[in-house]
Amino acid sequence: MSDEDWSDELAELRRRQAEVRRMGGAERLERQRAGGRLNVRERIEALVDADSFHEVGSAAGMAEYDADGDLVELKASNCVMGRATVDGRPVVVSGDDFTQRGGSADATIREKAAYPEEMARELRVPIIRLIEGSGGGGSVKTIETTGRPNLPGGVGTKYDLMLANMSYVPVVGLGLGSVAGLGAARLAASHYSVMVKETSAMFVAGPPVVKGLGEDLEKQELGGWRIQLAAGGVDAAADSEEHAFQLTRRFLSYLPSSVDEVADRGPVADDPARADESLFSLVPRDPKQVYKMRRVVEAVVDRGSFFEIGELFGRPVITGLARLDGWPVAVLASDPFFSGGAWTADACEKIIRFTDMAETFHLPIVYLADCPGFAVGLAAEKARTIRLGVRAMAAISQTSVPWCSIIVRNAFGVAGGAHRPAGRFSLRYAWLSAAWGSLPLAGGIEAAYRAEIEAADDPKAKLQEIETRLEKLRSPFRTAETFAVEEIIDPRETRKLLCDFANLVAKRRKPGMTGFGMRP
Repeated sequence: MSDEDWSDELAELRRRQAEVRRMGGAERLERQRAGGRLNVRERIEALVDADSFHEVGSAAGMAEYDADGDLVELKASNCVMGRATVDGRPVVVSGDDFTQRGGSADATIREKAAYPEEMARELRVPIIRLIEGSGGGGSVKTIETTGRPNLPGGVGTKYDLMLANMSYVPVVGLGLGSVAGLGAARLAASHYSVMVKETSAMFVAGPPVVKGLGEDLEKQELGGWRIQLAAGGVDAAADSEEHAFQLTRRFLSYLPSSVDEVADRGPVADDPARADESLFSLVPRDPKQVYKMRRVVEAVVDRGSFFEIGELFGRPVITGLARLDGWPVAVLASDPFFSGGAWTADACEKIIRFTDMAETFHLPIVYLADCPGFAVGLAAEKARTIRLGVRAMAAISQTSVPWCSIIVRNAFGVAGGAHRPAGRFSLRYAWLSAAWGSLPLAGGIEAAYRAEIEAADDPKAKLQEIETRLEKLRSPFRTAETFAVEEIIDPRETRKLLCDFANLVAKRRKPGMTGFGMRP
């Protein structure tokens, strides 16, 4: 062997890498498989483009040496991470290895766990977190293995990187097993989060801990997907891990790689002038009757492009991503099936988070509005609806992205008035079915005209007379006469006008730091 031959060192490197790839060993890998879950390396392979994963830290782990200083064993750290591509676009992937001490701090190299967060921010590429276990958080055994208690937020803590990335790059969190503590925080600190039905659960602390508080619950009862989706803890539930990876790829397809870019135009495969005849008669004349707003959304965006986010939370409001003539947009829409489309406290939270994301990544917003105001009643007051409502209004008015509103039916009260940002230009159209005012006529007439109605010989006839008179006055055409609403349109024209909007504002999208990405 010549002096310039490095074969021994290369063999040592390959040995160490092989040790690391064993992960927690055959027994623990089999246990993972028996639980219906892929291991971390299988997950990365299934998620990213074939042969695109470049692992960073492939020889990092906890080493054991003999008396002569020779390596006996190298136990892998519980973080597998690196660069890859998804649909040809660079991403950073960070995956928890549950076969190594359940993903806890006992098997974590903090610098390695923090590195992908730094890499994503500095390279300005999306980061995808594959989370299982505590995500590198503490374990009861940690105090014994380190010889001291860990002070949360102390030296070496990288919370700032995890949170700051939401203002720089798209962040996707996938909960692929039981996720607790820091792992739950990493899942929630994302623009889009997914759990896998039946095999995933998320909680601040798991069943053994809360049992000490008198709550004896199984994992799914405490933090299963039904709990978390309804609470808004996560955005979606996948049928399988592969389905979760599909959702990830689709979500990222609507977004730029960072705040320094704008999203690309997608395929142009749908006629922008397509007019859906069903829209003309979709909204009932009876204001108490509901209709399917998702049917409206699907009819006006590019076919098959609507990607809903947070379907089971804040249900009076529908949120999602879509395309208009190929251009990606953020879609807000009222859902009259829930509280008549009124803004509840949780709907306001949903609006805040969604509009923040649209602002962060320069996505134009389309709002299909049918809002009779804020939710009212004791439950609404206890839920501090008005406080959250004002925050939602502020989030809308703080946006700088292009905005287009379609008033489909109701726009009443303070919340109804928040159908577009205050104080700046936006496009606005109203359907023939639109109605607006400070208060809906129903119920308000009896209060405003009580004395006149009670004094009448026939109170019912007097009420009907007043209703008829006011109904004529509340016609949207009266508003259009004074240009207090810009245009009233045939509903069948909506798609063409929205595609016009998307094309007009495409050049107005402005990349750069916005500062609105911090609220998870």
